[in-house]
Amino acid sequence: MDGLRVSYAPAGYECPFCFLLAGGETELDSPHDIVLQSARATALIASVWWPNNPGHVLVIPNEHYENIYDLPEVHGHAVHDVVRRVAIAMRTAYHCAGISVRQHNEPVGGQEIWHYHVHVIPRFQDDGLRRSVPSSTIAPLDVRRPYAQRLRQRLVAQG
Repeated sequence: MDGLRVSYAPAGYECPFCFLLAGGETELDSPHDIVLQSARATALIASVWWPNNPGHVLVIPNEHYENIYDLPEVHGHAVHDVVRRVAIAMRTAYHCAGISVRQHNEPVGGQEIWHYHVHVIPRFQDDGLRRSVPSSTIAPLDVRRPYAQRLRQRLVAQG
């Protein structure tokens, strides 16, 4: 072990992303949230958003890796290929002015879910993202659904 591969997942941790990928559904994640899936990575509408950046997306590897230290290169490349496709589609689908991409590792780095994931966040002029924190409320499925539909349509159109 290189000293970086420490697990922060609590004993008995049930990964919500692995549950979703197995077909499970909770108020936080639904198969209806999935906008793109490749052999190694999946993109889904997040259920918790920054206040002025609705419809942000999480991209995850289809296999469980806790953080960037554990992520094999082939899965990292697959995740970032999907991040790029989603970012390109999001610019048009959401009519946003830009995109931010974030990835957090370990508790001090801001990681809260113990499955590697990348945030793809739509940006708007003066949205205050750098000075804000994610909302404490969950965007319900009926609020997430239109964002998923718009992104899926754009992803299909771009091929």
